[in-house]
Amino acid sequence: MACIGVFVAYFPITTVSVSLPVIQEALGASTSDLSWVSDAFVLPVAALILTAGVFGDVHGRKKVFQAGLALCAAGATVSLCAQSITMIWIGQALSGAGAAALLPMTLALISHVVPDHRERGKFIGLWTTFLMGALAVGPLIAGTITAHADWRWIFLLPVPLSLAAMAAGAWLLDESRSPYPRKLDWPGQITAAVAITALVYGVIEGGASSFTEPQVLAALAIAVICGIVFVLAERRSDSPMLDLRIFRSPAFTGSTLVVMISFLGLIGFFFVLSLYFGMVQRLTTLEAGTRLLMVTIMPLVLGAVFGRLAQRLSARLLIAGGLLIATVGLCTLTTIGIDTSFASLAWRLALLGTGLGIAFPCITATAVGSVPPHQAGMAAAGNNAFRQVGAALGPAILGALLTTKAVGALPGHLGDQGLTGAAAERITAAVDRGGLEAVAGMPLGADTGRALHALSLSFVDGLHLCLVVSAALMLCGAIVAAVTLRPRGAAPSVPAAGSTGVVRAADGEARTGAPAAAGTGPDHA
Repeated sequence: MACIGVFVAYFPITTVSVSLPVIQEALGASTSDLSWVSDAFVLPVAALILTAGVFGDVHGRKKVFQAGLALCAAGATVSLCAQSITMIWIGQALSGAGAAALLPMTLALISHVVPDHRERGKFIGLWTTFLMGALAVGPLIAGTITAHADWRWIFLLPVPLSLAAMAAGAWLLDESRSPYPRKLDWPGQITAAVAITALVYGVIEGGASSFTEPQVLAALAIAVICGIVFVLAERRSDSPMLDLRIFRSPAFTGSTLVVMISFLGLIGFFFVLSLYFGMVQRLTTLEAGTRLLMVTIMPLVLGAVFGRLAQRLSARLLIAGGLLIATVGLCTLTTIGIDTSFASLAWRLALLGTGLGIAFPCITATAVGSVPPHQAGMAAAGNNAFRQVGAALGPAILGALLTTKAVGALPGHLGDQGLTGAAAERITAAVDRGGLEAVAGMPLGADTGRALHALSLSFVDGLHLCLVVSAALMLCGAIVAAVTLRPRGAAPSVPAAGSTGVVRAADGEARTGAPAAAGTGPDHA
C-alpha cells in the first residue's frame, strides 16, 4: 500500500512536466502560466507536508493516507476535465495536497508494520524503487497518450489507481498513531503556508513583469513578515510543527540547504528543458519523455550496483561527489544547440542522472540521522518541505531567467536573419506582450521560417544561461555538503533504489537499514 501511495504521489511530476508544450499550445498559456502549472502542485506539498504528518500522528495515519488518495483522485479528475489553464492549476493544487498527505504517511505505515529497522530496509528499498519508477514511467505514459489521444488523458491513471488503493486500504490497513503526544500547530501552519505561497508568487510574477510592481513587492513583503512570524510562533509553541532546535545540528542544517539548493536547480532545469524539446526541437511528448528518461532511469539502474559500493563510503562523500558529477553533466549540456541529436544528449543526461542517483538517496537519511530518534519524523518532513520550496522556486526563477535572456537576445537574432525595421518591431512587440510563444501564432508569411529560427536561437541563449545557473546551484550544494557534513554528525543512510545494502554515515561508521519514521518519513527522490 505504501508503494502504491508513493507512486500516486509522484506520478504527476514528470507526467505533467514533459507535457507542458502540449498544454501550452492547447490552452494558449504563457511561460508564466506554465510555471504555475508546476508550482500549483509543489506549493501544497511544501506548505502542508509538516501538518499532514502531525494530523497522522494525532488523528490516525490510515485516515490521512486515505484522504491523500482521495485528493489525488479529485485533482486528477479536475485536470482531466480542464478547459482552461485555471482548471489545470486547481487540479494540480488538489493533487499536491494529496501528495503532501501521502508522502509522510507511506513510510510511517511501513515503520508501524515493520518495527525492526534491519528488516525495514528491504521495504524502504522497494518503496524507493516505486518512487523512482513513477518518475521514470511518467514521461513515457504521457508521450504515448498524447501521440494517440487527447492530452487531458495523461491525468487519467491516478483516478482508478487511487480509488482502487482506497478500497484496498480500507480492508488491509490498520490504524496507527504516534506514541509521542502531538498537537496541531495552527499558527505555524498558517504562517508557513502564506510565506511559501507569497514568496513563489512574488518570484513568478516578478520574473514575468517586474520586481518593482506593487503586487510583487507586497507579496515578497508578506513572505518576509510571515517567515519571521513563523519563527517566533515555533519558538513559543509547546508542540511546534517544526522544532527549530534541530537546526543546531550542522548535519541537518547542511543536508536541508543541500536539498533545497539542488532541487531549485534540478526542477528548474527540467522545466526549461521540456520547453526546449517542445518549442525549439518540436519533439512529440513521447520523444521528449524518452530523452528525460535518461535522467530518471539512472537511479534505478544504479540501485543494486551502488548499494554495494556505498558500504565503504561516507554520506558526505556520496552527496558531495554525486552533486559534483551532476554539475559536470549540466556543464556538458551548455553546448547544445537547436539540432542537437538524441545520441549527443543521451550521455549528458545519463551523466546528470548518475550524479543524482548517487547523491539524493542519502540526503534525507543524513538529515534524519542527525537528530534524536523521537525527532526523526519531524526532521524528515522538514527536510522534504525545504526540498519542495526549492522545487517550487526552480521553475519560477529559471523560467524568469529564460524569458528575460531570450527576449533580450531576440532583436539581434532577428537582424542576423535579415528581419529588421517594422517586421522586427512587430515581432518583438508581440513577444513583449504575449511571451516567446506569441511568435508561433503570428501571420508572418514568407518571414515565418526566419522568425521562428531567430526565436529558437534566442531560446537556446536563454537555455544556456539557465544551465549555467543550474550547474552553479549543484556546485554550491556539493560545497555545502563537503563543509557541513563533518565527521562529528552521525548520518545513517538508506539503501539506494532497489537495494538493501549498508551505507556509511558521515562519521564513517557503517549503519544498516533506514531510520525510523515517527509520523513522517524521508522522501528519497
